[in-house]
Amino acid sequence: MKDAFSMYHPIVNLIFFLAVLGFSAFFQHPVCIVLEIITAVAYGALLRGKEAVMGSMVYLLPVSGLIILLNPLFNHQGLTVLGYFSGGNPFTLEAIIYGMVAAGILLTFVQWFACWNQIMTTDKLVYLFGRLAPALSLVMAMTFRFIPRYGKQYKAVAAAQRQLGHTMEQGKLIGKMRTSVRIFSIMLTWAMEHAIETANSMKNRGYGLPGRTAFSLYKWTKRDTAALLILLLLSGIVGYGVATGRLYWGCFPTFSEVGTDWQSMGIYICYGILLLFPMLADGVEAVQFYKADGRR
Repeated sequence: MKDAFSMYHPIVNLIFFLAVLGFSAFFQHPVCIVLEIITAVAYGALLRGKEAVMGSMVYLLPVSGLIILLNPLFNHQGLTVLGYFSGGNPFTLEAIIYGMVAAGILLTFVQWFACWNQIMTTDKLVYLFGRLAPALSLVMAMTFRFIPRYGKQYKAVAAAQRQLGHTMEQGKLIGKMRTSVRIFSIMLTWAMEHAIETANSMKNRGYGLPGRTAFSLYKWTKRDTAALLILLLLSGIVGYGVATGRLYWGCFPTFSEVGTDWQSMGIYICYGILLLFPMLADGVEAVQFYKADGRR
């Protein structure tokens, strides 16, 4: 069954990702980071498959580990001293934890942006911003679409070069460098030609001209109204947690306390529901689908 959240109105999709990406970029609270990582990985596996998520983790986990290891070398703040470097600078527990927080934010952001690429398609971006900022919406759509297409084109070009006997896996260093430069030149030429063709095509169709109408399949429904109200309510509660300091957590000079009172727990739950909203929408859609199928 197709992802139900992707079939919501583009405005609902946009509001969700703006809220999630905005909160994920600034929250350092450990509870929030754990919730973000779990939900981002789970939703990414639902959208892209487990293999794609594990493939991205192959690169993200070493980078995250490097951040955790390097942060204590440059950040010497904190009161819990575990030892001293040869230069006399302290090695603190707070610096290690702060590195873990930074790595968690990076991992979360990358995974949520991967979900963004699956949900916020080119058609949706053009629909949302085409009339307000035609040039900007076109550039955004081309940019987000360019990354996956570039990867596919690179694989095709590299495979063609291997058939011609040019490979980067075998041979001397000079030969590998020549092959790399050749592939880079081909990809650069392809990217520029593709951008020019797209721009000319959109110009010939009158994109961005005053009074131009646009065909759209997106219609606002009661389901979208309910979803938008839920998202705004949850975001408002999380915003209240930010305003009251219940979602603030710092490492320096020592660790802040994690709120365990009923208000803090309620805000954690609301933030978790906000992050789980697409998967909850999928669950509701699946239940309705099976109920309708059982009546037949």
